[in-house]
Amino acid sequence: MDKSSPSPFANRSRGKFKIYIGMSAGVGKSYRMLQEAHSLLHNGVNIQIGYVETHGRKETEALVAGLPLIPRRQVFYKGKLMEEMDLNTVLLLSPEWVIVDELAHTNIPGSRNEKRWQDVQELLKAGINVISAVNIQHIESINHHVKAITGVDVHERVPDVMLQLADEVVNIDLTADELITRLKEGKIYEASKVDTALRNFFQPDKILQLRELALKEVATQVERKVETEVPRAQQMRHERFLACISTNEEIARKVIRKTARLAAYYHADWKVLYVQTPSESTGRINLALQRHLINNMKLATELGAEVIQVQHTNIAEAIISTVKEKEITTICIGKPHISLFRIILRTNIFNQLLKTLSSHETDIVILS
Repeated sequence: MDKSSPSPFANRSRGKFKIYIGMSAGVGKSYRMLQEAHSLLHNGVNIQIGYVETHGRKETEALVAGLPLIPRRQVFYKGKLMEEMDLNTVLLLSPEWVIVDELAHTNIPGSRNEKRWQDVQELLKAGINVISAVNIQHIESINHHVKAITGVDVHERVPDVMLQLADEVVNIDLTADELITRLKEGKIYEASKVDTALRNFFQPDKILQLRELALKEVATQVERKVETEVPRAQQMRHERFLACISTNEEIARKVIRKTARLAAYYHADWKVLYVQTPSESTGRINLALQRHLINNMKLATELGAEVIQVQHTNIAEAIISTVKEKEITTICIGKPHISLFRIILRTNIFNQLLKTLSSHETDIVILS
């Protein structure tokens, strides 16, 4: 296709993009894609296979039968005959939907694009709907996490923008026991590779952590979709906790730890706020109190919080400002030395704080 000439697809809208994601090879991503292809074909949809990798798995190969296949492009590279998806033919045939497996694949040198995900971008721009698949270890932003878990540095990667481009991201999930059983039954690799796989990648603790990464990634994409497509008034509330601490070592430490547990329970973001008043400015604050404050901020960071430190003459006003800016849903504070009732009666600014929190549907939790 002459890149200098106007594209015949210039007036077509971008194609839809669906990605099946899994924690590892063998969970059934390609199998599920082919099942969907059969369903679409049965309903009269023009769907064709641009590229699918069965890895010799009999169950997957059986599903290829009966589906329209676009012949692969054959290329000699370093004396070997190799096959790639024929991008030009897919664009020319312009099916309504196309299956493109192995999204992270690196194309043979000399191909139109270096990566298969770049091929997918072209198909989408041409208005062709694409169904693809990728393993969690190939996602660029979490590659370092995967290396820490498995000890393997995965070189074929997909930029996160591809997940953000997707209209749907679907997780194909199995338990660690189910995946290992499939491996032992020869449904993932040939028999000669099973023992090596069991000693390395396919260990229960590694699979469990990769499964967690996959579930979190899909949850993030679903949350993004909700935020962009569901009216804000109809969205479920996503908790965001704010732990308000002072220089009091014992109370601050308890507030940090209890807020950390609450955030973990709700799978929520949380932050720690310290408001430095003029009386606690550098040079005025007691060195021991300053040391306790630094230690507690370090503890908060270790527990996963974002620490916010602001200078303000009024603590309540600083809290209100932070609640609005960070869209906080729940404030956690330590138990006051006097009753809450007396604080409300005697402190107008605290009363203002409660009214502001109420108008923003922000809860306040007083931790014992």
